[in-house]
Amino acid sequence: MTRHGRLARLGPVKPILSFVGAAVAVVLVSTASVAGIAVWQIGTSFQPGVNIQTNGEPPPAIGPIDEPVNILLVGSDSGDGNAAYGARGETLNDVTILLHISPVSHSAIAVSLQRDMYVPINGTACHGNQGTRKINEALADGGLACAVSTVESLTGLNIGYAAKIEFDGVIAMSNAVGGVEVCVAVPMHDLQIHFDLEAGTHTLQGWDALQFLRSRHGVGDGSDTTRVSNQQLFLSALIRKIKAEGTLSNPLTVYAIARAAAENMQLSTSLNSVDAMTAMALAVKDIPLANISFVLYPAGPTEVDGVSGVKPIVGSAKVLTDAIAADAQIVVTGHPGGGVVGGADVVETPSPSPTNSPSNPTTPPDTTAVVQLPPSINGQVATQQTCTDGNTF
Repeated sequence: MTRHGRLARLGPVKPILSFVGAAVAVVLVSTASVAGIAVWQIGTSFQPGVNIQTNGEPPPAIGPIDEPVNILLVGSDSGDGNAAYGARGETLNDVTILLHISPVSHSAIAVSLQRDMYVPINGTACHGNQGTRKINEALADGGLACAVSTVESLTGLNIGYAAKIEFDGVIAMSNAVGGVEVCVAVPMHDLQIHFDLEAGTHTLQGWDALQFLRSRHGVGDGSDTTRVSNQQLFLSALIRKIKAEGTLSNPLTVYAIARAAAENMQLSTSLNSVDAMTAMALAVKDIPLANISFVLYPAGPTEVDGVSGVKPIVGSAKVLTDAIAADAQIVVTGHPGGGVVGGADVVETPSPSPTNSPSNPTTPPDTTAVVQLPPSINGQVATQQTCTDGNTF
């Protein structure tokens, strides 16, 4: 079972969607004047933290991350009471992503779990039927703590941190980075949410970015599997932009990213402060794009009580979770899921290798294990620039 990173105690906490974590560090270390204002203003924006430690263990302390950590990120589809989003009065985890970040293996893995996957929903924080149900009911059953315990039970991995974001947060984050560029190979026409996007390259932010991520009937075969692949395409483009030269050197942009996260995310108590944001940021910022992977938790079609959905493919899933538990670097052999077509690889400028000298002792060889995932696990790395394969449903 993967351990939390050891964090030397510095004070309270607060993170960010880990794919924007690198941005926060720059807010806090770029220039003293901007950083000082940012720390104070962002610190006053935090919402009350949520306790996800239901097993009696104390939450991780805060400080530099020197070991692998697991973070659960959930996107709620409730609309948070905003009728403009089609609010429906229930809080489901429409998006569930398990993020593994490691300063040891210098890698990050974002695992998307389909909302229609049948799993045991259990844990002391879960209040409903403790049987097998669709994973997107966990948030309604007991908030972040129930979602965390459910994913822990499914994967066997220890999750020390969690965050929830609503639709307004997605809009704020996309605005903060000045939009995200996406490629559309076949036009998207989604009649359900009234969203159209012609073929070509588009820079999306605000409402359009949210609709792109929400669209199900405008992508591929209209399934949730194709929508998840479309979301991975967007996140891959987002991390490329955040790590691109110039983005993180602009204090105003970085401050906007951090402020958007602080104001629009509900965080676990282990992630509820500027100190935590900094720790996560420093762990992410030096990970090369080639070591950042987006994969879909393997699942196949099933039916429970006449309701269709998907169920975990146990063998393939164990290869993935064992690799995460061992903090191995992974190699994605499966293609991006349906709804996404291949594109060009983005060439990343490699960082210079450290030189050995009396002041810089010989660097030990990298002994990080490398695991090749089975082809049944679809996904892509951040260096792959793929395109949406829309449809006219």
